[in-house]
Amino acid sequence: MNKSRRLPLRFYRRNTLEVARDLLGRSLCRRVATGRVLRGRIVEVEAYDGPNDRASHAHCGPTRRNAPMFAAGGIAYVYRIYGVHHCFNVVTGRCGYPAAVLIRATEPPGADLVASGPGRLCRAYAIGAQQDGCSLAGRELWIEEGRPLAERAVRRTPRIGVSYAGPWARRAYRLVVRDDPAASGPRRLR
Repeated sequence: MNKSRRLPLRFYRRNTLEVARDLLGRSLCRRVATGRVLRGRIVEVEAYDGPNDRASHAHCGPTRRNAPMFAAGGIAYVYRIYGVHHCFNVVTGRCGYPAAVLIRATEPPGADLVASGPGRLCRAYAIGAQQDGCSLAGRELWIEEGRPLAERAVRRTPRIGVSYAGPWARRAYRLVVRDDPAASGPRRLR
């Protein structure tokens, strides 16, 4: 394993929207129990930025569930939705400022791992509650450099499924590799 390709913790300890943009084109990596490393190119993300973001789990303050969001950037925030699916987020920013980027979709660098939608992504990478709070600098779950994307290759849209958040739902905090077939959601938002 080439540790020099891993993103350093300082990458995550920046502004959430900058981290979200810079995650596109990087490689999500997960070492599973057999020792095999699963890899996929990140093609869709959503940013959740701070305590005022009405779509964020942190808008009502710290709880046991959202505690990782209040840590310094560079750890995983994994939670369950609808009592069934897990969602994997990359915690960003400084300690005490709750922010994270939801990884919504990846595509394989080869041909073995397309994961479209946050629940499918967690199933494909075997990410569950046991990864909540784990360091992205460890041996289990990390992100590697990948290929940078030109701005014209990135599309910004409102987030998906957060209509309850009022004006915050309309912010263009979802970023996707333009026209990528692995992206989740309606085709018109790709």
